[in-house]
This record gives sequence, C-alpha cells and structure tokens, in this order.
Amino acid sequence: MALTLTPDAIKLQRDVKLGRVLVVEDEELIRETIALALAEEGYEVVTAEDGRKGLNLVCKSAESGYPLDVIPFDLIILDLMLPYVNGLDLCRLVRHEGNSVPILMLSAKGSETDRVVGLEVGADDYLTKPFGMRELVARCRALMRRHRHTQLQTQESTLRFQDIMLYPQECRVTVRNEEINLSPKEFRILELFMSHPRRVWSREQLIERIWGPDFMGDSKTVDVHIRWLREKLESDPSRPEYLLTVRGFGYRFG
Repeated sequence: MALTLTPDAIKLQRDVKLGRVLVVEDEELIRETIALALAEEGYEVVTAEDGRKGLNLVCKSAESGYPLDVIPFDLIILDLMLPYVNGLDLCRLVRHEGNSVPILMLSAKGSETDRVVGLEVGADDYLTKPFGMRELVARCRALMRRHRHTQLQTQESTLRFQDIMLYPQECRVTVRNEEINLSPKEFRILELFMSHPRRVWSREQLIERIWGPDFMGDSKTVDVHIRWLREKLESDPSRPEYLLTVRGFGYRFG
C-alpha cells in the first residue's frame, strides 16, 4: 500500500527538493512508519511491498515519459527479505543496469557475513532491525549528501562536446554513447582540444603540449594522430565535423 499525501504536501516536497526515496519493505507497519518519518522531513516517498514492484518502480523512474512525470530516485531503502525478488537480487539487478542510486539495506539479520554480502552486491549502507527512525533518517541524509557530492565532482570533471563525452579520471571516451579505444597520446590530444574548444593549435604547440619540448620527431606525427582520431570520432573521416583543419595554422576542435 503506497503512502498517500495531500497535493499541498507533494508540492512542498518538490519545492524543497530534498530528494525522492523508494521504500521497498514487505512489513506494512515498518514500511509506512519509514515513509511517514521521511515525508515529515520533506522527502518525496514512494513505497512498494515486494521486490518485483520495487524493481518495476526503479525501472519506470528511469524512463522518459513516465506517467507520474517524476525524476529518478535519489535513494532506495531496501529490505533484505522480500517476496518474489529478494533484496540481494534486486540490488544486483539495479547495479547491473548501471544505476548508481544509493541503497540502504535493512535486515533482521545482523551478522557480519550478512552485512558483508549486502555491501558486496552493491548496497551503500546496512541497518539492522530494530532501528531508530532518527538514525535511519540521518543515514539517508548522509547517503544522499555523499552521492550528490560525487555526482557534482563527476560532472565538473567530465568534458562534453555534442555526441562526445570524455571522462578524464577514467581515461574513457564515448562517441554517440559507444565507448571507443584511444591510445594515451590520442586521449591527451582529445582532452586538450575539448578543454579549449574552437581554439586553433599549431603542430608545434601540440607537440610541445603532448610530446614535450624534447621531442625529436617529425611534426607530421601530429597529422598521423589527428587522422587516427578522426577515424575513431567522425562519422565520415574525410569530411570531419569535430577535428577541423585550419589551413596555414593547424587544427581546432568544433
């Protein structure tokens, strides 16, 4: 049974924007008590009484055009023992889909082994029943705060230009949502270009920045690496859209 909130309460929650929480718990009293405690703190709360319904809600919240017009969850509170799909399997499925939403796992099993298993399948925190509502709310706040901080750091460090995404900390590049393999030099050239879009770089400047001032090779090395990059980035390397030649000067990105 889902928690019912008045329109004014829902509007207040969305205005405050503290976060949207999914509570998946088969014991009605515990589920509704958690939902009420979080709602009173200003969170938007959605509940599910079994793992199958919980998984369905997680999947739907990530789809565009969801009928309730909601954003994805900021936190999942997940009981370990659930009907149909248990908490461990649900947690595995969520992580398998690449969803990094924080997960707080609840369980009456408090052994070290149970906690370790829960954390290893992807949970971010573990709370043993019975627990106090103040502690649960505090843990929820801490999990969402850490997750938002991590997301902010990732967003700040990610370089994007149209269909190209470059992740400096991961040394990873995707083009049109497909990951591509770059050599270290290709990666550094692309990172330099994307950090300074539309700036024109001469061959000599690129050699100094990428290969270093002691490089003794030919400047045509730059042309070769640009050609390789175009083959990996461009839909039609012979008619580049990203890595452009500026005749008489060098190259620019975008």
